[in-house]
Amino acid sequence: MRSQPNGPRPTLEAVAARAGVSRATASRAINGGAGVRPAVRERVHRAVAELGYVPNSAARSLVTRRTGAVAVVIAEPESRVFSDPFFGRQLRGISRALAGADTQLLLMFVEGPADHDHIGRWLAAGHVDGALMFSLHRDDPLPALAERAGLPAVYGGRPDWAGAGRTPPPLYVDTDNRGGARQAVCHLLGRGRRRIAVITGPLDQASAVDRLDGYRDALGSAEPDPRLIADGGFTARGGERAMAALLAAAPDLDAVFACSDLMANGALRTLRAHGRRVPDDVAVVGFDDLEPAAWADPPLTTVRQDVEEMGRLMAELLLRLLDRERAGAAEGPDGAPAPVITEARLVVREST
Repeated sequence: MRSQPNGPRPTLEAVAARAGVSRATASRAINGGAGVRPAVRERVHRAVAELGYVPNSAARSLVTRRTGAVAVVIAEPESRVFSDPFFGRQLRGISRALAGADTQLLLMFVEGPADHDHIGRWLAAGHVDGALMFSLHRDDPLPALAERAGLPAVYGGRPDWAGAGRTPPPLYVDTDNRGGARQAVCHLLGRGRRRIAVITGPLDQASAVDRLDGYRDALGSAEPDPRLIADGGFTARGGERAMAALLAAAPDLDAVFACSDLMANGALRTLRAHGRRVPDDVAVVGFDDLEPAAWADPPLTTVRQDVEEMGRLMAELLLRLLDRERAGAAEGPDGAPAPVITEARLVVREST
């Protein structure tokens, strides 16, 4: 019989008595300890359900040596994270996967260099079992901090920082950024566009570099006209400024590939302000296929990456790492998690 609301909470001793086992056996069965027969474990779990017992998280940590929490570290300021739907989608995928494994999410941002010390101390203090990190920059110390703390970690994006070439290589989830960019620019070429500009993200991030390389691949030129390249910083305001600079430097451009939907929306605003019709005068392609693409005027042709799925895969890779570590098989080759590259696919709308 379940405990009554506002009545005394059922105890571990009551669970043990209901299941007909010792308190120690009940504790091991509830908290995932070894040496409990399946039939006994089932009996204990049935007693937990019947009594409405809620395990003590501190006691569980002592048995499992796990905190039941994961740090999600985004190497961007809070204002950037909450203004860009990319991060919201990725966090939703992560949150759902962790919730399904009864694991809490601890969210951390990087407002400035001082935050690296704070994050490093937190990771090293044993507050979390592992870390998910994304939007990293080339000189970012965060991967080294996680490694120094001895924490299992999974990264969002291709590793491109000092020490990333180590063995075993870092675990990560990414999309086919280079291939997606090639699709975007080949589509513009197929529409008869010949002066194709590109608005890049920060080139100290692997995704921005890969998308610029895909642009070069499609054009068949390792060194395209530098007047057709501008950095928009992966923000809408940056896209506006970059588009204005491109129009000033190359007024005869007839297309632009913006390496994110936010930058593409900024570019659309600038083109409108300069009296350029889309797609008649200038065709525009973005990258992401998040909400800003469908809201754009005109609706945006873009490269779709499944951002929520990428977040889910990151969390699942980390949970597999933690399970292997707990089983003492973290270094074993069989069934070890491997990096994941997801598909990027062009979605054609009215902007081209």
